[in-house]
Amino acid sequence: MMLQTPQETPELVDGESVEKTLSIIELISSGGAAGQIIIAILFVLLIVATYIYFERLFAIKAASKIDANFMNQIKDHVSNGKIDSAQMLCAQANSPVSRLIGKGITRIGKPLADINTAIENAGRLEIYNLEKNVSVLATISGAAPMIGFLGTVIGMILSIFEIANSGGQIDIKLLADGLYTAMTTTVAGLIVGIVGYIAYNHLVVKTDKVVYQMEANSLEFLDHLNEPT
Repeated sequence: MMLQTPQETPELVDGESVEKTLSIIELISSGGAAGQIIIAILFVLLIVATYIYFERLFAIKAASKIDANFMNQIKDHVSNGKIDSAQMLCAQANSPVSRLIGKGITRIGKPLADINTAIENAGRLEIYNLEKNVSVLATISGAAPMIGFLGTVIGMILSIFEIANSGGQIDIKLLADGLYTAMTTTVAGLIVGIVGYIAYNHLVVKTDKVVYQMEANSLEFLDHLNEPT
């Protein structure tokens, strides 16, 4: 990827004006140890955010898969008194919904309020498992831009320090190089922050759909238990 730098004086090649270009790699490599450390930290955060996003996305998709006839089969087994068959069906499904229903089935015979409480407690655990490590994405989306700004401030300080030690003569090229380096960390921080923010919100939406599915099936199960026999 190449970035044009029209602020620099164009060079003459065979009598024609040619604008200089500067690659991202050159910007990073010329940023000194401080800038390179900041970029390395942001790169690591980007890898972590990407891993968490895809790992959670596949886990949530797997959790949302459930047989359309699952609840009908559960209600048939419960109505016919086949509690063991209903529990076996829940174990075979092995999904958040089936685990909630399975927890309720183990409480059949007790007051409906006790069954509801058992399902709610199991639901909290399932939601916790679905949201595992998702908060890290929120942290990355907020921390990455601040880390980028930190690199910008460090770059500006170093540029001003170099100018102060140049004997009072301002070197425009030295100042421009420092600004390029400083702003590179800001851009990197914003990119990582935006990626983390989008990934976090997408996972939240996916998780909410699974939670709604859990609630809907739990209510259907409780309504079936509350029906007069």
